[in-house]
Amino acid sequence: MPSPAPFPLAATATALAALLTLTGCTPDKTRDGRDTDTTASPATAGSALRAVAALDVKGRAPKTGYARSRFGSAWADTDGNGCDTRDDILRRDLRATVFRGGDCVVVSGTLARDPYTGEAIRYTRGRSKVDIDHVVALSDAWQKGAGRWPARKRIALANDPLNLIAVDASANRRKSDGDAATWLPAYRPYRCTYVAHQVAVKKKYGLWVTGAEKDAMVRVLNSCPQERLPGGGSPTQAPARFSAK
Repeated sequence: MPSPAPFPLAATATALAALLTLTGCTPDKTRDGRDTDTTASPATAGSALRAVAALDVKGRAPKTGYARSRFGSAWADTDGNGCDTRDDILRRDLRATVFRGGDCVVVSGTLARDPYTGEAIRYTRGRSKVDIDHVVALSDAWQKGAGRWPARKRIALANDPLNLIAVDASANRRKSDGDAATWLPAYRPYRCTYVAHQVAVKKKYGLWVTGAEKDAMVRVLNSCPQERLPGGGSPTQAPARFSAK
C-alpha cells in the first residue's frame, strides 16, 4: 500500500498556529521564557504613554533667575482649607497620623511604603526622614517654561497636590532637580506611576520636555502602556491674594 502523501506545509503551519492559540502559547518566547518580540504595546486612550506624544520638545533653558521664592512662600495654603500644603500632603500620604491641636498639623505617622525606596518610614515632626517632593522639580519647571509664567501660575504648580508626594528624604535629595532622563525611583514598581505623574503635570501646565527626557518617559511607559494619566489637583492659577517675587 503506498505511503500517504506528505501533509501540505501551509496546512501544517495553520494547524500549529491553531494549536498555539488554543493552548495559550505563543511562538515568540525563547526556551528560557524571555520575550523575543520587543515591539511596544500600543498606547491606549487616556494613557500616560499616549499623552507623552502631545508634549512639546525643546532644549533646556538657562537656570538664570531661578529661586525658590519665585514660586511663592513654601507650602502656601492655596486651597484655603486652613492647613498648609505640606500638612495636606502628609495627611493624604501617611497612615496612623497623629495631629496637634486639630486635624491640620501632623506630628507623627507612617509612610507605609515609600514610593522611591519601597521601605516603610516613620514620620516624626522636627526630626523627619520624610520630605514632600515636587514630582516635577521647580527648577526643572523653571527651565522648561515656568520662567516665563505669571507668579500665580508658579505658585499653583508649587502647591498642586498632583505634583506633590511624601517620600524618603535621602532619596529626594539624590533626585535633586533631575528629570526622567537623569533620575528614576530605585523602587521599580513605582516608576510607571512616577513618570505618569510627571507627564500629567507637564501636560496640565504646558511645560516642555527635552528630547532625552521624552525618550526616557517613553521607555518607562512602554512597559505599562495602559498606565492611566493622572488627573485632578488644584487650578493652574493661585488665588489673587498670593504673590511671589
